[in-house]
Amino acid sequence: MEKNKQQQPNQLNIELPADIAHGVYSNLAVISHSNSEFVFDFIQVLPGTPKAEVRSRIIMTPQHAKRFLLALKDNFEKFERHHGEVPMQEKEMKLPPNFGGTTGFA
Repeated sequence: MEKNKQQQPNQLNIELPADIAHGVYSNLAVISHSNSEFVFDFIQVLPGTPKAEVRSRIIMTPQHAKRFLLALKDNFEKFERHHGEVPMQEKEMKLPPNFGGTTGFA
């Protein structure tokens, strides 16, 4: 095996299957949690449609969710340094009442 292709100790080899590589579009995230896990529901909301579909659900331990939060913050800071600040919408999105519970929206 060539030297540059050898896996280093403590290095993780991550594979990206073709069916996952295309990704899933989401324009709404609903986040809920219990004492042992965080649940991230990624939703696609289409204009003029009364129904939205959860496109993907990710479940993490609180420790992994916090690592995700810090990694997202770090990546966002790098993105804005390179591309400029991303403006936020002035008006808050109104959601149906059935999205309640211990939930945050993003």
